Amino acid sequence: MDTASACAPVAIVTGAGSGVGKATALTLLKAGYRVVLAGRRSEPLQAVAAESGAGDRVLAVPADVADEASVAQLFARTVEVFGRVDLLFNNAGVSAQGALLEDLSLEQWRNVVDINLTGMFLCVREAFRVMKAQNPMGGRIINNGSISAHTPRPNSVAYTATKHGVMGLTKTASLDGRKYNIAVGQIDIGNAATDMAARMAKGVPQANGEIAIEPLMDVNIVGQSVLYMASLPLEANVMFHTVMATKMPFAGRG
Repeated sequence: MDTASACAPVAIVTGAGSGVGKATALTLLKAGYRVVLAGRRSEPLQAVAAESGAGDRVLAVPADVADEASVAQLFARTVEVFGRVDLLFNNAGVSAQGALLEDLSLEQWRNVVDINLTGMFLCVREAFRVMKAQNPMGGRIINNGSISAHTPRPNSVAYTATKHGVMGLTKTASLDGRKYNIAVGQIDIGNAATDMAARMAKGVPQANGEIAIEPLMDVNIVGQSVLYMASLPLEANVMFHTVMATKMPFAGRG
C-alpha cells in the first residue's frame, strides 16, 4: 500500500455484496477510501472486491451482523489491517414484505428484527468502541433507514417496525456520540433499482388496495449520497437524508 492509500479514510460497509451496499462500497473506493466489505457470504464480497480493482485498499470480511461475536471480529479485523474506522455504513437488512400481518410467523418477525435492528445496534456499538479509542478520536456512522422509517407500505409490519426503530437508534446514537466526536446520521432510500426493489417495476400494492408500477432510480445515486454525507467534516452532520425516485408515491402515500 502506498503512502497516500495508507492515509486514506477507512470505511466498513455491511451488506456489501449486492444492491445499495455494493454500489456504495464501489463509490467509496472510487473516491479513494479504504473499504471493508462485510456480508454473510464470501463469494459476492470477493466479486465486488475484484470488480473494484482497488487492490489492497479493499478487504472482504464475511460477517453476520446479527451475531455479536461476528460483529466484534469484523471491527477487530478492520483495525488489524487498516488501523482505524472512520466510517460505518450500517446497511445490511432484510424484508418480510408481502406477508399479511396476521399470517407473519414469529420466526419471520425475529429474523427481520435480528438483522435490521439488533444487527444495526451491534454494529453501532462496536463502532463506538473503536472510534472513541482511536487517535484521532471519532468517526461517522450512517444508518440505512428507509422511506418506511416514515411511512409504511401495506403488509410490511416487521420491516416498517424495525426501520422506525432505526430512526430511534440514529437519534440516540447521535446524541451519545457527541462526546466522542462521532457523527451519526441516517439515509432514507426510496425505490433504488436493486434486486430487492425489482418488484416495484412489476406493480406493488398501494395503500388504497390498487396495484401500481412505481418508478425506480439508479442505485449509484445512493452511493453518491452516502459519499456526500461522509465527506463532511465531523463538525457537521446530515442527521436525515432522503433520496428517492422523484415520482415514487411517497409524498401523499395513502
